[in-house]
Order: sequence, then C-alpha cells, then structure tokens
Amino acid sequence: MHRQIAGSLTGPVTKWIVLAAVLAITAIMGVFSTKLTSVQNNEASSWLPASAESTKVLDELSESVDPNDIPTLVVYHRDGGLTEDDLAAMESHGEEIAGLEGVTDTGVLTPAAAEQAAAQGAPVPTLVAEDGEVAYLYFVLNFGDDGWNAIPDAAEEIRGIAEIDGGDVHLAGYGGQAADSAAAFEGIDTNLILATLAVVIVILLFTYRSPVLWLLPIICAVVANTIATGLVYLLAKYAGLTVNGQSQAILSILVIGAGTDYALLLVARYREELRRHADRHEAMAFALHRAAPAIFASAATVAVGMLCLSFAELNSTAGLGPVNAIGVAVTFLVMVTLLPALLVICGRWVFWPKRPAFGSPEPTSSGIWARVGRAISHRPRRVWVTTTGLLLLACLGLFRLDASGLSTEDTYTQEFDSIKGQRLLTDHGLADNSNTLQVVTNTDAASDVIASLEGIDGLGEPGEVQPLADGRSWFEATINADISSSTAAGIVEDSRDAAHDVDGADALVGGGSAFYLDTKIASERDSWVIMPLVLLVVLLILIGLLRSIVAPVILMATVVLSFGAALGISALLFEYVFGFAGSDPGFPLFAFVFLVALGIDYNIFLMTRVREETATHGTRRGSLIALASTGGVITSAGIVLAATFLVLGSLPLVFLAELGVAVALGVMLDTLVVRSVLVTALNLDLGGKMWWPSKLDAEDAPLTQAEAERPLETVH
Repeated sequence: MHRQIAGSLTGPVTKWIVLAAVLAITAIMGVFSTKLTSVQNNEASSWLPASAESTKVLDELSESVDPNDIPTLVVYHRDGGLTEDDLAAMESHGEEIAGLEGVTDTGVLTPAAAEQAAAQGAPVPTLVAEDGEVAYLYFVLNFGDDGWNAIPDAAEEIRGIAEIDGGDVHLAGYGGQAADSAAAFEGIDTNLILATLAVVIVILLFTYRSPVLWLLPIICAVVANTIATGLVYLLAKYAGLTVNGQSQAILSILVIGAGTDYALLLVARYREELRRHADRHEAMAFALHRAAPAIFASAATVAVGMLCLSFAELNSTAGLGPVNAIGVAVTFLVMVTLLPALLVICGRWVFWPKRPAFGSPEPTSSGIWARVGRAISHRPRRVWVTTTGLLLLACLGLFRLDASGLSTEDTYTQEFDSIKGQRLLTDHGLADNSNTLQVVTNTDAASDVIASLEGIDGLGEPGEVQPLADGRSWFEATINADISSSTAAGIVEDSRDAAHDVDGADALVGGGSAFYLDTKIASERDSWVIMPLVLLVVLLILIGLLRSIVAPVILMATVVLSFGAALGISALLFEYVFGFAGSDPGFPLFAFVFLVALGIDYNIFLMTRVREETATHGTRRGSLIALASTGGVITSAGIVLAATFLVLGSLPLVFLAELGVAVALGVMLDTLVVRSVLVTALNLDLGGKMWWPSKLDAEDAPLTQAEAERPLETVH
C-alpha cells in the first residue's frame, strides 16, 4: 500500500501535476519570502516573559516611558584633548540632530547644556571627560514599532552630521548598538543563503561527480527555503510569531542543510533501485517506499525537538521552535514530492557519467564502509568500550565552558562602532548614561528604597522621583558598566536585593542591564525544562519507529555522549583557539536541541536500514549490510550539514559562530564516530537483543571471521 501511494506521486502523469503544484506554491510564497526581514523583532524587551521583573517594570512604566525610546550617544574623541572648535562643533551637531525625524522632544543634551544645568543645581551626567579627550552628546530616538528597520538609516544620517576634522566620532548607546546589530544581520536573507548554497554545491559536486545531478537537490532546497520563509513571514505578520535575526539565519541554514541530507538519502536509495528495476517510475516507487519512513522519522524528530522550544520562557527561544519546525516540515514535503518528480522526469541520464544501469552490481557492497564494518566485527566490544572512553574524555572540556554571558564588546567577532565608543567612555571615566537602573516602588517608601541603594558600587546617584498611578512612583540611576557585562548584572542583583528588603515598598528593579540578567535567568530555567523534554519526545519517536526499547535507549545514550564530547571540545576551541570571552547563556540549550535532534538523524538512517535487513540476514550481518549501503550517503549528509552550519560563522556574532562550530563538530562526531563505529559495534556485540521486546529479538550468534569477510552482495 505504501509503495502504491509513493508510486502515485511519481507516475507518468502525476509527476507533472506535482511539479506544477509545487512551483505554483513557490511562486506565491516567493512574494512573501523576501519580506521576512521586515517583520523581525530584535528588541530585548520582546524576548522576555511577562513574569520577568524587568518586564513588570516596563509594564508599570508604559504610561510614562515609551518602550520604543532608544537612548543614543554620539562619542567624540581627540588624542591630546578636544579643542574649543570641537566643542563648538558638538553644539552645532546637537542642534542639527535635534531636528532629525525620530529625535524625541526631549531634545539633545550637549556639554554646554549639561554645564548650564549643573550650574543651576540640576543632577546631570558629566559629558566631558576629566582629561578633555572624550565627550559625548545624549539624545533619544523613537520610530515607534518600526525602530529596528528605521535605525540603520537614522544612524547613517547622524554619522553624516557628527564629524570633526582630525578626531574620531562614534555612535554608541542603545542606538549605536541597534545600528551595529542591524549591520551584523544585513543581507542575511541573501548573502547567508548564497554562501550556504555555494558550500553545498561544492560538496554535492564532489559527492556525485556529476555535472548535472547536484542541481536537483539545490533547486529543491531553494524551493523549500522560499516556501518556509514565506510561511514564517505570514505567521509573524498576522499570527504574532516572534522572529529575530538569529532565528531567520538558523532557519535558512537548517532548511538547506537538512533538505540536502534528505535528498542525498533519497537519491542514494533511488540509485539502488534503478539497478533492480528497468522502469524508473517503479524504481522511484520502491525508493520512496523504503526511504520516506526514515526521512519522515528524521524530519519528525527535528521538528518535534524544535517545538519543545515552545515551552521556553524566553520569547525569542520559544519563537525559534515553531520557526524551525515549520522549516523542517516544509523541507520534508518538498523532498518527497518535488525531488522525486524531478528525478523521474529527468531519467537515468541525470546521473551521467556514472549511470546506474539496470542489472549492474551495487558498488557499496565492497566499498570502504563495508571494510570498516568487517574490521569492527572482529572485536566489537573492545571497539565500543574504547570509543565510549574517548568520548567521555572529550566531555571533560565541559568544565571550561563559561555560559555566564558576554559583554557588548565580546558579543561580536569584529569591532563595531558602538564598541569603540563604549570603550572610550569606559577608558576615560565617563558613564554611559543610556544604561540606567529603573526602580518602581510605592510612593511612600521611595525615600527608603533610595537610601537602600546607597553605597552600591557602580551605581550612580538616583534621579528625581516621578509619580505613577495608584500610589506608585519611579526613579532611575546610571549603571557605570557595560549593559550586558557580568559587572552590570552584579549591580542589578545587589540593587534588587537591597530594594526588595525594604518593607512595604513592593519595589521592582528593571532597565537595560536587568533585561540581560533576566534573559540569563530565563535561559537557565529553559535549559533545565527543555533538555529532558527533548530527550523524552525523541526517545518516544525512536520507540515508535524501531518498535523496540533497548535500541532507542542505547541510541539516545550515544547521542547524549556525542553532545557532551562535542561541547567539551568546542569549549576548548572557544577559549584556546578562537579566544572568545565566553558564551551566551542560551548557547548550551540551542546546541543541545540541534545536536540531539540532528545527531539522532544519522542513527535513524542507519538503524531503519539495519531493521530492514535484520528480517532476512539477522541483526549482526544486517548491521554490516546497512553500514555498507548507507555509510557513504550518511557521511556525505553529515559533511553537508556540518558545512552549512559553519557558514553561520560568516555572521559577526559570537553566539552564531559558537553554535555553528559546536553543531558542525557534533554532526561530524555523530557521522564518523557514533554512527559508523559506536552504534555498529554495539549492534554487532548485542545482536538481536537490540530489538527487545519486538519479534526481531532472536538469538543471533556472533559472526565468524569467515562470515564477516563474506561479500555483501545480498543487499536487497
């Protein structure tokens, strides 16, 4: 029945219907796909859950403080000291900037204005460094909900105004950081995809050694990405799905990488069947019938693993789940409809110059992976024990993983303008007054809360207490540290401890640094909740697929071991090779979900074939046949996926660079060590016990050397 369904998709007539339908959907979704960047939401405030303390502060201040306000600094620097002409130019620039669209009616705070206010006894920040080499302007930008999209043009306009001969000028504060972040993701919808496709094309050319065949997986991957991004755009636009630059980057990488993996598996099985069937339509029916369940299980595992992220408190993490689940689901549908249709339409010639002729021998039966399997079969227990020990040794590197967070300077792999400005402020003793602590309290306890904050190192003098509704008031104080640094987080924690201890104040502490701290807290919570959930759902999928308990449990254990080894080695690379200062708090969770969901894929591809062969040849010989027949295609698939994730390193963000390295390393470990060596050795050692309690749990005597060396022409 399944073969009949598979054949109906690629029949002499239906293949053209499938092609026309998919291309029509692609044309429609292509209109929306190009708009995905326009609905990104990269504001930290949109990432946090309602339960976070900084979110509660934002809610209470919503009537008094516009959440779309973007505090911005223009930092001026001259070695040897700013001149009178420089300071006069700053005043002139301030007047011109005040007239720009988006600058709020609070005006622009200049050194002269600050000096005048100080003379009148007003509490204002120091805008000129004591050594006279650095000074800055302060103002607020507000573009409503369109701030992320409008900030790059505004930044360019401001930089065009703020120039001094022989000196340096930098855009810093929230506005500068937002402009640099937008620049980091600039061209993500084109440049990243093109780079990924280029890498995949090179690998496919090497894998297939055909000047034509590589085109079909690439065409299907592009179609899948177009449909997926178009669908995500519609959900973000009209259904409230949170999409940010990171999730869009990962979406395209995942679609192209996973799609190419599925294509490799299907093409390899189709090529096998072409040697057994004279009619290419019948060959594809058998290929889909046998490969589609493994591809479906793989896609379902990744999609469900991604959907587990929906249980995250962080909105950005929760949004990443459905975004990537949609991408994987669309990719699966495209690869089992469009790709088979194209392959059948093209015929055998598409494999030129090595066309799989009807009746020709299957080359995998005597290839390198057949030889690897025979080598393992001599001492399988020694092989899996040794391999496990080496992977456990690699896990020790986890002790060097620092996921406590990154400062703004350490967030990027290159030095952006806002980082230079922030460093100048810090080095010359000026506080970045765009980074403030915001405190909401009961009005009658406001003075006690202010008193409780006295003496906290790094916290500036509290400003004027301003009234809110329902007997509440608020004030703010400058945090003299980088907004996302551990120092700033410590100041927030100390301030919260002090404010919360004031009886009857019901004080809440928020602000920019508080957002980063709450993000870290939510990330740690999400890791403890989601990691076990992912393991559970993936285990249940494996039990349903393999109809066994022992095999799924063992496979999950190998993947977790592989994850630990990959993260351990990655931690050492981050510290001693790349020189990264640490990792984002969300990095371990993201790496875990991707490595478990993707890593189990290769075990699924292998073990479904082992199960298929076990019914005829027994588990031990079936394992050798499965390794020989799938080894090449799975290795190619792993190389493709690893290479696509490494492309993330082309974006100047430490988080994505680390994620790309860790996933690529983990995928290669799964492909070359876990799947080919560890799992195969376990299959050969345990034999039929792997399938307990199914009917395949039968006595399976260890292979003799003669049996292991016997040619594997029996692959069916």
